[in-house]
Amino acid sequence: MSDLDIQIPNAFDPFAEATAEDSSAGSKEYVHIRVQQRNGRKSLTTVQGLKKEFSYNKILKDLKKEFCCNGTVVQDPELGQVIQLQGDQRKNASTFLIQAGIVKKEHIKIHGF
Repeated sequence: MSDLDIQIPNAFDPFAEATAEDSSAGSKEYVHIRVQQRNGRKSLTTVQGLKKEFSYNKILKDLKKEFCCNGTVVQDPELGQVIQLQGDQRKNASTFLIQAGIVKKEHIKIHGF
């Protein structure tokens, strides 16, 4: 009977955080930085979740000048305004947003491969 008394560890639930965040909608504001593959070696970086009080066009202008890339602000019906940059600029965009004081480091989530 001692073999049956072995404790089985609890299984890790990767979606536990997601369901907890969904229940308190809007309590944790994250800025999501993602990369999307286009065709071949081309990619696109998106910055989503910035506060509405910031001027997206001014932030985009500074990002474009700093990283020598092109970009645009896109209006999405679900996500609101999203900044798109050419190339894989995930780390660059995150460090820029932290150094400019726009977002704190713990409020940035970087996604991608």
